Amino acid sequence: MKVFTTVFNNGKKEKTIKEYELVREEKGVENSVVDLFPELEYQRWIGFGGAITDAAGYVYTKLSDQDKKKVIDLYYGEDGNRYKMVRSHIDSCDFSVDMYCAMNDPEDRDMKSFSLERDEKYILPLMKDAQDKVGQGFDIMLTPWSPPAFMKTNNSRTHGGKLKPEYHQFWADYFCRYIKEYEKRGFKVNRITIQNEPLAVQTWDSCIFTPEEEKAFMKDYLYPTLVKNGLGDVKINIWDHNKERMVEWGQIIIDEETDKMVDGIAFHWYSGDHFESIDICRQLFPNKELIFTESCIEYSRFDTDELRNARMYAHDIIGDMNGGMTAFIDWNILLDKQGGPNHVGNFCDAPIMVDTETGEYVTKLSFDYIGHFSKYIEKDARRIGFSKPNKDIEITAFKNPDGSIVTVLLNPTDREMPIHIRINGDIVSFVVPGDAIATAII
Repeated sequence: MKVFTTVFNNGKKEKTIKEYELVREEKGVENSVVDLFPELEYQRWIGFGGAITDAAGYVYTKLSDQDKKKVIDLYYGEDGNRYKMVRSHIDSCDFSVDMYCAMNDPEDRDMKSFSLERDEKYILPLMKDAQDKVGQGFDIMLTPWSPPAFMKTNNSRTHGGKLKPEYHQFWADYFCRYIKEYEKRGFKVNRITIQNEPLAVQTWDSCIFTPEEEKAFMKDYLYPTLVKNGLGDVKINIWDHNKERMVEWGQIIIDEETDKMVDGIAFHWYSGDHFESIDICRQLFPNKELIFTESCIEYSRFDTDELRNARMYAHDIIGDMNGGMTAFIDWNILLDKQGGPNHVGNFCDAPIMVDTETGEYVTKLSFDYIGHFSKYIEKDARRIGFSKPNKDIEITAFKNPDGSIVTVLLNPTDREMPIHIRINGDIVSFVVPGDAIATAII
């Protein structure tokens, strides 16, 4: 068995790889045993990824060609974090250099003025380099933050507002046009969500839906329009907001008629753990994707404490996985040293930050912590059963398609923790240092 460990000491990352032998069960280890049950299988894993936003694409242009290649290798290479999934935005979001949309003319019902000029400036060059690196299996999700202002009740991209009833069909057509324009440029869109954070009135691009309104728009307009345009294979995920309302949203939207239309429920982390909500959705909707689509360390709430921020990621990933999450997509893959650009100053942290003046970049501890999952848990892995000795160690475990067992262990305490993994009557023993994360592969 190999154990990969990352420890954070005095602001520096220390990484080790050690090999251990499994032995027949030993006595006196019961107080620190982690039992693995590979015969107990749960959800199938889809993959890991991050958001390629307008902001991330802008920052990417400030890197040298050599550093662009390094960053792509770090995120998408086989020796990097092995991301294969991408989330991006239909028209602008807060993490855009400025606000924009593909068309602004309410009289242009044929979309003759429709243009992806802004996507081509920052988003698509970065997405192309990522896709070229990944090759087959690159997985794209698109999400709108707001329809164009003329389609909304408040005539603005910002401060919420709702989609005007007379524009329901046009907005569905807009979705399809966006997807087809991506396909023309060589990007296959696999998934969409209907609306980013549909209950949030923001100072940036936002639009409000009730669950009943989202259901009606999907059922009567979006889904049939996708099918009509030959895009019936594009998966629809509902909600795309915080975990505490995902059960309610699913119960209202998914019924006998809409079940075939809804492929999954997307969720964010900004309202707390709510791991139980994911588990309830797993039980209520066992055939649906449960995709984590956004996380970031907001500077309006947190500072740049690397260890705490990395622990937040690992704690949430472990809890979400154990609840039934099927994919993890982080927010911006790149930001500048201020935590932007962001057209309303809503700055946040990212796993890789770039000094746009010097072109230098740094990888944060959060990048390494995410890698303890994304490097080793393969697509189509299945979460397996386990039990652990106490609340101080946080654990999840998966079985890869090749039969290897991946166990990720987070030690959020400052003391070292002896661990004895028991599987099929065999024991392997090692120590997880304080302030560390470890991945064990059997």
